Amino acid sequence: MEETIELVPATFEKVMQSRSYTCVVLEAEGKKFAIYTDPASGRAMQLYLSDTEKVRPNTHDLMSQIFRGLEIKLKQVVINDLEDTIYFARLFLEQQMGEVLQIVEIDARPSDCITLALLHKVPVFCTREVLNRTIPYEE
Repeated sequence: MEETIELVPATFEKVMQSRSYTCVVLEAEGKKFAIYTDPASGRAMQLYLSDTEKVRPNTHDLMSQIFRGLEIKLKQVVINDLEDTIYFARLFLEQQMGEVLQIVEIDARPSDCITLALLHKVPVFCTREVLNRTIPYEE
């Protein structure tokens, strides 16, 4: 018997930066939760949010150019697991190859996934199980 996984839409609320970490706040069904990551990931996310001109392409730009070159579309991001305080996420990519529509699911860091979702304007989801296990974020 297959397990049904319920996806809950999550929206990006804000990113807060310190010297030692970045806090990305998401909201789903009225519950805010925080994903903590390294400062470099936070700076990359803030570059896209502020539309800052970049001298050279960074990793997310490179990935976007590869997607474009191979006619791959980022369809969605799913935050699919939580172990201790570490979140896990998946990128869902779509590529039409003649008559065949290929969908590929790739494991990636939530910070990278969220940055790409913001860049490509695609939805972010979390599983119901993950949402139930998150610790509510207090302002």
